[in-house]
Parts: sequence; C-alpha cells; structure tokens
Amino acid sequence: MSDKIIFISIGDKRYPSLLREIPDPPKSLYVRGDVSLLGNEIRRIGVVGTRKVTEYGKDVTRRLTRDLVKAGYSIVSGMASGVDTVAHQTAIENNGVTIAVLGAGIDVIYPTPNQNLYWNIIKKYGCVISEFPPGKITSKVQFASRNRIISGISQGVVVTEGGEFSGSLITASCALDQGREVFAVPGPITSKFSKGPAFLLKNGAKMVTGISDILEELPPLTSGVK
Repeated sequence: MSDKIIFISIGDKRYPSLLREIPDPPKSLYVRGDVSLLGNEIRRIGVVGTRKVTEYGKDVTRRLTRDLVKAGYSIVSGMASGVDTVAHQTAIENNGVTIAVLGAGIDVIYPTPNQNLYWNIIKKYGCVISEFPPGKITSKVQFASRNRIISGISQGVVVTEGGEFSGSLITASCALDQGREVFAVPGPITSKFSKGPAFLLKNGAKMVTGISDILEELPPLTSGVK
C-alpha cells in the first residue's frame, strides 16, 4: 500500500457514509493506507478502553478482537497506549485489518512507541485517518473530538476496560448519540478500571462475555445505521 496522504472532503464518494450521517461530521479527512476500508461494504467495530490496561484488560481485548476479526470485522481504535494498541496489534496478529483514528495530524505519530504499529497499519494491515491537517500536534480537545469518528465509522463500540473518567466513555457517549450499539465488558469489582464498563452497563450498554453477545446485536450491513 502507498503511504501517500489522501485528502477526502465530505462530498467525496470515498467519504464514509456512516460518518456523514452523524450530527457533527468532520468536513474532511486525511487518510494513509487502504482508503477502501472506509467503504459502505466493510464491517467495522470500535474497540476502546483505558491507556493503563491491566492483564485482565489485555486478555479480554485480545480475545474479543481476535474473534471479531474472524467474524469479518475491521477493528477501529485510536492508537493510544493501552487497550487501543492491544486491539490494533491483535487485529494484525490475526491477519485482520484495522483502522487507527488519530487525535493529531495524519503524520504525527503518538505515542512515539507506536511508530512501528503506525507504519504496519499503513503498509499492510489497514489505514490511518485524521480530521486534523498534517503537522497538527496532539491536544486533549483533539483526542475527545476524534472519539466521535471512532464511533462514527463503526457499527458499534466495545469498551473492554476503563476507569470512571476514561476517554472511552466519551466514545461510548458519542456512539449513543449516533445511534450505534454500545457494548461493555464486566470486570473485577476490585479494579478501578472496571468502573467505566460498570457505569455503561448500569446505563443500558449491552453486556459482553463473548463474541456472540456482540454479533447478535449488531445491525445488518447497510449504508446507514437505523
């Protein structure tokens, strides 16, 4: 695949139809990698969670991501440390495809240890996208903003682990606003990183203990989400 930066406006036929339908779609996207993965015929699901992932969080993220890849889904996440990185890497290890949505310019690799992951995604295993122009450095506001894109291009979002103030809860909130399915994995009640999923479950998220809990709830693949 080419590492060329591709600019896609909201009126471009390559712009994801699902994303165009959200309340506040980005006016344009920058893409590196296989832009066809943004097409209407591609099944996509977000897998997100805490940056401070525990061994339990790593295990459930790997298991669910592996099974989602086997079920034909592209894995969408934010390339942050922790759950995001585990999700992207697991998709790659299982010969799946993955889409990284950045909270910085398309050419700004953050965190720095994810240099190899970034290029692996672009060169062979998927694509990297951003609404921010090349060279734009990261900020908290931009990370929050990109979360709506993670959910916006996905049929649903799975939160595998996160604290009560985890950014993954913002992604889940965006998903609800966009009419997407929200899934949460229950965790040990002794862990502070189970509080995020517990909150979501108390507020109507679908409980996930295995891949079947996700697949039975996802809508049919169409150009839009009902």
